[in-house]
Amino acid sequence: MNKYDVLGVVGEGAYGVVLKCKNKDTNEVVAIKKFKESEEDEVVRKTTLREVKILRIMRHENIVQLKEAFRRKGKLYLVFEFVEKSMLDILEANPNGVDTETVRVLTCQLARAIEYCHRHEVIHRDIKPENLLINPADNALRLCDFGFARTMSADTPLTDYVATRWYRAPELLLGSTHYGKDVDIWALGCIMGELTDGQPLFAGESEVDQLFVIQKVLGPLTPEHMEMFLRNPRFLGIQFPDVSRPETLEKRYLRRMPKLQMQLLKGVLVMEPRRRLSARDMLRMSWFEGIKLPRSLRPPSQTHSRSMRPESSGSVATPQAERPPVRQAVPTMQQPAEAPSMTPSWHFEQQMPMEQQGDSGAGFASGRAFTAGRNVLEQLGDGGGGGSGAGFARDGGGAGFARDSGGAGFARRWWRSQLCQRRWRSQLCPRWWWSWLLQWAQLHGRS
Repeated sequence: MNKYDVLGVVGEGAYGVVLKCKNKDTNEVVAIKKFKESEEDEVVRKTTLREVKILRIMRHENIVQLKEAFRRKGKLYLVFEFVEKSMLDILEANPNGVDTETVRVLTCQLARAIEYCHRHEVIHRDIKPENLLINPADNALRLCDFGFARTMSADTPLTDYVATRWYRAPELLLGSTHYGKDVDIWALGCIMGELTDGQPLFAGESEVDQLFVIQKVLGPLTPEHMEMFLRNPRFLGIQFPDVSRPETLEKRYLRRMPKLQMQLLKGVLVMEPRRRLSARDMLRMSWFEGIKLPRSLRPPSQTHSRSMRPESSGSVATPQAERPPVRQAVPTMQQPAEAPSMTPSWHFEQQMPMEQQGDSGAGFASGRAFTAGRNVLEQLGDGGGGGSGAGFARDGGGAGFARDSGGAGFARRWWRSQLCQRRWRSQLCPRWWWSWLLQWAQLHGRS
């Protein structure tokens, strides 16, 4: 902490306090999460280590960036990028909700962050307005606080006491320990509704009341949920009032929500977890077509390899250079005039020495250099006159080149002409290979 000046307190939670600090060397403003308890507390230690482990693999423009982590006097400090506001601040400043386009932009960014987490088998389990940081300048969103997050593993029981009550899925409220990624999708739907009119969609005062509030809008619990309710000792002797005629989401957001947004909301707020849309399916919905994401979203980190940093779902792939056509007379390469010896852009595996198998020419056919030549011939296709370059490659030795049907004379003349081109000699095979082939062509090339 010696290199940081504390500017103030941003927030305080159960495990620690978040400070707004400035780096003395770079003047960069950061947010530092300082954990209260020392490392001797096993619960806190396990939670913090899990959070650091997950944050180190999360590299996405809609997930808060962990800059560094260090210990000082037995306490853990996490240094994050600083974002000025949270979604809770936006909701408090707009008690009647925000406009539809803002809802669309924020929902899309949250869906992108969730899709990235789920693609890496991580569930957040605590998605709520306080954990969604927003840049007020352009509404760029960052998902933060991975204290409850964990990686998915088969048949491993999970704790049911996660997520804030208003954003908790029915299976969590009923005490399930075998839930999945669908709990994050439910929380997203609750947030989307709250952004629309400024009021929590399901604002229950207890777990039982939360279940009742959900049923008043979406209808009764599923049979599987009802079985879990009856088995749970916390709900012993409790019965729900009649909810056979629910309010429905359409009535709740009448004239407040466009049709395409309602279609998405109904796809994520489904009682049956397996029927909820996945984050990837959400991003393909018509409501997000033509959306313009904030410009301040940073590109993915360049410090990680491509295999560790998959492309984000909503990003636009960089177009690759146009590939040359499959059939062409001679594969060419563009090399700068000032550096004729530059390594070619396409190359082959290591070159293996020619096997000593007599003078028949069969030995050179087993080298990897010949394999490379065969690949080129297969791309060239038919050589003309009924003969084919591939036929030469398929034969076991050099003799097959002359025996190829129909186009042997053409193939001999073609290969002899290519030997004069320096780029073929230097790029495809070693020098001794071409020297051998030149002698062979001069000996057998008269037709």
